[in-house]
Amino acid sequence: MTDERTLPPGLHRDTLALRTGLAPSQHGEHSEALFLTSGFVQPDAETSARRFAGTEAGFTYSRTSNPTVASFEQRLAALEGTEAAIGASTGMGAILMMCMGLLKAGDHVVCSRSVFGSTLNLFGKEFAKFGVETTFVSQTDVAEWRAAMKPNTRLLFAETPTNPLTEVCDIQALADLAHGAGALLAVDNCFCTPALQRPTELGADLIIHSGTKYLDGQGRVMAGAICGPSKLIVDVFGPVVRTAGMALSPFNAWVVLKGLETLGIRMQAQCANALAVAQWLETQPGIARVYYPGLASHAQHELAMRQQSGQGGAVVSFDVVGNDPETARANAFHVINSTRVVSIATNLGDTKTIITHPGTTSHGRLTEAQRQAAGISQGLIRLAVGLEHIDDIKADLLRGLGTLKS
Repeated sequence: MTDERTLPPGLHRDTLALRTGLAPSQHGEHSEALFLTSGFVQPDAETSARRFAGTEAGFTYSRTSNPTVASFEQRLAALEGTEAAIGASTGMGAILMMCMGLLKAGDHVVCSRSVFGSTLNLFGKEFAKFGVETTFVSQTDVAEWRAAMKPNTRLLFAETPTNPLTEVCDIQALADLAHGAGALLAVDNCFCTPALQRPTELGADLIIHSGTKYLDGQGRVMAGAICGPSKLIVDVFGPVVRTAGMALSPFNAWVVLKGLETLGIRMQAQCANALAVAQWLETQPGIARVYYPGLASHAQHELAMRQQSGQGGAVVSFDVVGNDPETARANAFHVINSTRVVSIATNLGDTKTIITHPGTTSHGRLTEAQRQAAGISQGLIRLAVGLEHIDDIKADLLRGLGTLKS
């Protein structure tokens, strides 16, 4: 609620993005307060004991709960349409929290091989140390997911669209597969956000967010979250945060909380810009292929339009020409280095357009075999489209595209 009144049911997401949160303090602040405190004074020892035991509601220590973080969690859960959410220090911290809460030695995970590079390493390398096996499969081939299932499969994990090739999975089909085997489906909703896509409405059990990206929207802080049913958020992941400490800081929570207020209008504007850029890139002679779900040429275009509210998202990736990997990489670097307006950085989701070379950044620590399996070529460029004027974005890309050497 926003004050002593309770919000009525049936509000639209744009309204929930502004109005969901804890009640204001006794001062009646209109903008949500920022509670920069590590601990909370208790009225007496008995109350303190009850609150630490969890038998009475109340804040005790900011590693376990904080009013600003709670407001962010409530707002994000409302936008995703889930019972609850829990904040984390980063998006990868949220995935780590999920794995620590759900998995144990001997368990099996099925994961798309097209997910973010750090996610591939977390499942395939780090958790393998502790006896958790992961099978990586095609993002788009449900039959391959089905064939990978084992009696000990506990979790299916997918991004949709993927980073950076924007491959789209059939959330409902994967949810049905998971539930038929007694497993859970977790979906990384970073690229679409709840402004475009609500995975739980398609059967997903858990939703992962990197709040660092579109939820903040201006590249200011690191944040992550898991959205899902209360029995998992409170009873499973809550104890993990209390013990392992991947807690979201109050300041970062406050920044992302305020970012959520403009999420809807930012996503609509950035999606429109991205579609225009993608359509223009398809006409350029220096481009070998464009990856964008909003294009009719995208392999999962119709599925993306059904799942993503008719929008393609704000990330466009493209391969530049090159007869061999070395030439393709040189051409990609030339395009990137020729820009004067867009930012050369590895983040995405900002209001400022960002360009990057995935093969040497987000997926740079993978083996060449892993990169090839994920479809990451040396000529691939990822463009996270922002809110600059579309003509200026095109002109900036053309500085390099127009001077490419084959």
